[in-house]
Amino acid sequence: MSENPLLNLQKYGQSFWYDNISRSIINSGELKRMIEEEGLRGVTSNPTIFYKSLQASADYDEQLKELATKDLSPKEIFYELAIKDIQDACDLLLEVYRDSGGDDGYVSIEVDPHYAYDTERTIQEAEELYRRVDRENVMIKVPATKEGLKAIEELLYRGVNVNVTLLFSIHRYDEVIDAYLRALERRLTDGRPLDKVASVASFFVSRVDTLTDRYLEERLKAESDEQMRQKIKGLMGKAAVANAKMAYQVFKRHFSSDRFLKLRLKGARVQRLLFGSTSTKNPKYSDVLYVEELIGPGTVNTMPDATWRAFKDHGRVARTLDHNPSEAEAVLKEIEALGISLQKVTSELEEEGVRLFAESFDSILRLIEEKTR
Repeated sequence: MSENPLLNLQKYGQSFWYDNISRSIINSGELKRMIEEEGLRGVTSNPTIFYKSLQASADYDEQLKELATKDLSPKEIFYELAIKDIQDACDLLLEVYRDSGGDDGYVSIEVDPHYAYDTERTIQEAEELYRRVDRENVMIKVPATKEGLKAIEELLYRGVNVNVTLLFSIHRYDEVIDAYLRALERRLTDGRPLDKVASVASFFVSRVDTLTDRYLEERLKAESDEQMRQKIKGLMGKAAVANAKMAYQVFKRHFSSDRFLKLRLKGARVQRLLFGSTSTKNPKYSDVLYVEELIGPGTVNTMPDATWRAFKDHGRVARTLDHNPSEAEAVLKEIEALGISLQKVTSELEEEGVRLFAESFDSILRLIEEKTR
């Protein structure tokens, strides 16, 4: 039997996390099987994932009936349901967490996305979720908005594990690492331990291609020169990987700096770079594009169901993430030269990401209202 590519990722310093959670995969033993057989080392969730789980399953009905008898709002009921799933998944991954020395084995739950532009409410809800889940291997997801950066720093300073989410821009990623290092420096100054604070920075991938390709298509329609048209076509499906590869250069620069090494000597962890949104949206592109092209040490790839199954079936494993970074930089410059601003693309994606998660969160609450009735 050929080797499982998912397991082989670990040889290159990358961890496979699962971008999905539901009571059915926990209760059926599927999550446990994935940990034991597929090399699964973490779980991520978001409002859209929870909505799909609640909508598609009767597994929550018994707990819902019990909660419906109490004087709870739909949001309070949702968190009761979600926290149970998160706790159960944390327990299943506890051995991975301990065996990896706290590098892996985390399960993520997101704060209410309506607070993405409200620093204080984000801090308040994140701390409450962290306390309620009450597991050392939980991470609280906080969107990397401008307001979110302040919350991220403060939560890490207070010792809350943070999964920084909805990251699209290289510039914003630079700010995220700075917030992480500032939090650790503050802890060091105050005599607080550094070794128990963990964080990942979730850099979203496929959506960058989706939007950039749309702008490239518009540019193509307006172009009559055949040579230029071929150049534009050649850039389609290239922006996301190039963007992620340049983010990795930022990662390597910061975590090999004297600033970080001083903290490392006191027990600080690397804030690993996590690649999210790794399912391929365009059927013209390889279904494992955003896994194969982004393999390298110090990273995580969180994959939805179809993606990890495809990668297990026909994925190729090699260190690709820092191969030829000058080529990735050239791709981004060529796109900019066509009048397509990547800053505009990533800003739009951040706003859209917050909006879509907020809509999913509202859909969850409406669904809970219907079910409890």
